[in-house]
Amino acid sequence: MDIRSQISMVFHLDKCIGCHTCSIACKNIWTDRKGAEYMWWNNVETKPGTGYPQKWENQDIYKGGWVKDGDDIELKGAGKRKGLMNIFHNPHMPVIDDYYEPFTYKYLDLIESPASDDQPTARPISLITGKPIDIKMGPNWDDDLSGTPDYARQDPNLANLSPAEQEAMFQLERMAFFYLPRICNHCLNPGCVASCPSGALYKRGEDGIVLLNQDVCRSWRMCVTACPYKKTYYNWHAGKSEKCILCYPRMEAGYAPACMHSCVGRIRYMGVILYDADKIHDVASADQGKLVDQHLDILMDPFDPEVIKSAKKNGVADSTIRAAQYSPTYKFVKEWGMALPLHAEFRTLPMLFYVPPMLPVMASLKDANNSAQAQKLNKVAKYWEDDWLYDTSTEELWGSIDEARFPLQYMANLFSAGDTEKVKDRLKKLMAIRIHRRHVTVGDISAEKAGKALSDVGFTPEMAEQIYYLTSLAKFSDRFVIPAAHREQAIEMMENTGDRKGSAGFGFKEGTAGRGL
Repeated sequence: MDIRSQISMVFHLDKCIGCHTCSIACKNIWTDRKGAEYMWWNNVETKPGTGYPQKWENQDIYKGGWVKDGDDIELKGAGKRKGLMNIFHNPHMPVIDDYYEPFTYKYLDLIESPASDDQPTARPISLITGKPIDIKMGPNWDDDLSGTPDYARQDPNLANLSPAEQEAMFQLERMAFFYLPRICNHCLNPGCVASCPSGALYKRGEDGIVLLNQDVCRSWRMCVTACPYKKTYYNWHAGKSEKCILCYPRMEAGYAPACMHSCVGRIRYMGVILYDADKIHDVASADQGKLVDQHLDILMDPFDPEVIKSAKKNGVADSTIRAAQYSPTYKFVKEWGMALPLHAEFRTLPMLFYVPPMLPVMASLKDANNSAQAQKLNKVAKYWEDDWLYDTSTEELWGSIDEARFPLQYMANLFSAGDTEKVKDRLKKLMAIRIHRRHVTVGDISAEKAGKALSDVGFTPEMAEQIYYLTSLAKFSDRFVIPAAHREQAIEMMENTGDRKGSAGFGFKEGTAGRGL
């Protein structure tokens, strides 16, 4: 047992309102520079949709992540042999059109244009070439466009949904979508780190944050290919790769990252999780059906004496262990079993987990046609209107999750490597909490029914109240349990900078990359 600490995150998708405040907070601090205009270390996507960059989830195009090779794994599109073959021409990287060509507007035309009968306009011009362009794409170009053929219907996660399921999603009167905020997952088995020929990428031992040393970066861009989430970017002006650093200067002082601090919907949680590094290879090379379960099994109980002993042996501080014991992410992921990783099949073992969204029952059920699917939906609608308040069984309630909500297969393609039962289990837990709170606050649901709903998912009323508090009423200090860095660790990092060529820094000054913060 080799116990180490990892900063982990949970995003509660039921609470995301798609305001992009997180993206702007990150952009203003870290990537508001020449060459970084198209970098969105934090971005918010509409699902279903193609995302950013376009179709980033389609690894047939981009060859990101790991693939199982017998009892081992290998990088899908990078590595020593593949990297050498593509070192001067890599066809598996997104091009600028997959992001968008950075642009601004020629505002002086509004002021300096000669007098005329026509209203002057500010033409868009490229920040790369300086020439006029036609804008065709942007970072949140497909916001709220779940019903469009150009974006939603191109979502790779729709591949194994039936035509009937897809059509039900995209009928305007039943249109459903949700927001998916994304940052670097700071994975336990990061493909970007393994792919770098220069060794510029590394994972910090004290907190698991994945950083990129720009002094060592030689612009091979294998990290861009290897990251299946496309969260490593290439700065075309500086000639270096860059990525999310999880605001580590803030983290070391015990403060939440900018994107999390500014979140309007309060969807974000951050805490320490202890994991067994000895199991990483076995978990990453597991069969796809076991990936999620084994991923969760690698996360260890912070109250277990043996885990604590091993952690201390590895130099994990007492304050970090205490933070792990009060970690909101551990509660959501392990204790309550409500959060899942994004695309576990990429085998990078991401440490950012998502609580799936409980979308509303589809609209216009009574106006549906007489198809078998419509009859099922109408039955569910009647149950919700008349019977669910009084019926003490929960069979119809759980059935409604299958029939009337966002297709489980689509959600499973995102969060559970295709296993619909894992998504359904999380949605049942979310619904059970709602039933319990309806009983407590409104009183129109019987105690028997509320208790049955909780017992069906393995919750007690006390657990339900804890989940309700952390979801709806939690203070900032409850959502972000972050141990500050120790002085001795900071000194050690400073002493090691000579060997690592400034590995603790991430320089952004033009012409002085790698000088550090």
